[in-house]
Formats: sequence, structure tokens, C-alpha cells
Amino acid sequence: MKNSEAPQYIIQVHDLTKQFGSFTAVDHISFEVKRGEIFGFLGANGAGKTTAMRMLCGLSYPSSGSGTVAGFDVVKDGEQIKRHIGYMSQRFSLYDDLTVMENMQLFGGIYGVKSQELKERARVMLERLDFLSEKDTLVGSLPLGWKQKLAFVVATLHKPDIVFLDEPTGGVDPITRRQFWEMIYEASSQGITIFVTTHYMDEAEYCHRVSMMVDGKIKALDTPANLKKTYDAASMDEVFRYLARDAQRGD
Repeated sequence: MKNSEAPQYIIQVHDLTKQFGSFTAVDHISFEVKRGEIFGFLGANGAGKTTAMRMLCGLSYPSSGSGTVAGFDVVKDGEQIKRHIGYMSQRFSLYDDLTVMENMQLFGGIYGVKSQELKERARVMLERLDFLSEKDTLVGSLPLGWKQKLAFVVATLHKPDIVFLDEPTGGVDPITRRQFWEMIYEASSQGITIFVTTHYMDEAEYCHRVSMMVDGKIKALDTPANLKKTYDAASMDEVFRYLARDAQRGD
């Protein structure tokens, strides 16, 4: 059951673990995320980021440990969690054979946004993107960068408490990556918590705090400035290379 009060932390995790047979994908991780925070969940491919995120989104049950997201238990309340979050996967869950507006109407309806309110929110969001003229364009014909922007808009259409972004800028050019992060900052300024996974270490600089995941474990968690100071590094990439120097998994 959800607490009627709004606690400081929108995510609380203790010893969360996910095993697949003898393989431990996520190994006893513990952390907290503050409301309104841009929280970076960093690590190389294969570090366990996506598996951890799926547990937090109610898409996968943990093998052990505990946690809450938006006040709901990750073990017992998966369906409730899904109603209070936005989610953007690596592979973009948009329908290529539907238009931009049809995708927004479909997902807005799934999230429970009323028809008239949905139309107005969609119009406002597309105007902000200078994309209203493309509302009748098939999503399959859009460039990758525009698909990603649209997927983010769809994930925030119902004004969720928190949005989970799984490597949202993979495969796009630096300019589009920067524009995408401007959208993240705008959502954060409106009170939406952002939980973002990435293997681009320069994107860690844009987060309020970051965790560094290696071989299924969180090796470090702090602000980018404090991590660089702690490890006497000029960049987050140097921090990560130091922490991951003995990694057994990854690229």
C-alpha cells in the first residue's frame, strides 16, 4: 500500500539481487534516489543496469532483497509501480506503422489520460518540440533521434512520479544527445524524477548523482564532482576506468 505522505526518497533499495541459475546479474545492491533527482545508473554493457531497472519497473521479480518505487513494493506491487512511472526502453516501444499522434493517443490511453486532456497535452508537447507539423507522419519514417525524443514525450505524457530511461541516447549524434538531455532537465524542473542508465560516461556529468555499477555491484555512488575528487580523476570516464579495471563482465 502506498504511503499517503510523500517521503524524501522516491526509490529505496536494500540488498536487491537477481540470479539466473548460477549467474548473479545484480548482486546485493543498495541505494536511494531523491524526489526530483536526475540519478545516473552507469556501467558498461553487461554490468547489470538493465536487469536492475527491470526490477524497479515491476517487469521482473528480484531473487532476494527489498525495495520501494514511488511508495510501492518491488516484490508485491509491480502493477501499481507500472501505473506511476514512465519507461523508455533501449529499443523504443513505439509503433512504426502508427502516426506520431496515434502513438501518443494509444499510450496516453494505456496510461489512463482522459481523451480531451490527452489531446491538449499532446498538442502542447509537440509544439515544444516544434514537431506539430509531423503529427500525421508515420513513426517508422522518422530519423532515430526524433523517435527517441518522441519516446521520451510518450513516457512523460501522463505526468508520472518518475521516468526510467534505459540508454536513451544510444546510437545518435552528439547534437541530438544534447537536445535529449535538455528535455530531461525540463522534465526534472517540473518535479519528475529521472532514473537513467547509460554507458556514455560523459553523460554522468549531467546527473545530480551517479552510481557506478561493475559486475552486478555498485562500486561507487556520489555526485560527479565528489567522485572525480575521490578518485583524483579529470573526468567520469577516468573514474569508471579505475573502478572497472578488474571487471569480469562488459564489452
